[in-house]
Amino acid sequence: MEINVKEARSKFRTILDQVQEGEEVIIRRRGKEIARLVPPRGEGKRLPALKSFRAGIRIKGESLSAVVKRGRTGERY
Repeated sequence: MEINVKEARSKFRTILDQVQEGEEVIIRRRGKEIARLVPPRGEGKRLPALKSFRAGIRIKGESLSAVVKRGRTGERY
């Protein structure tokens, strides 16, 4: 996205929100690039919370620990 200085001053909060979402913003004065706002490196969008996803999972059958214990007692060394 490219904008001029006057527009950047009036919409600064909106511009910062866009940069936070991963967009690059170039600010121009009289047609010349004077600044470039980019999101920080290494920090991407946050993943949604998995609490509701995990709450919706229902385990069917035996637990993994029970299967492992049964397998260990049935094995011969």
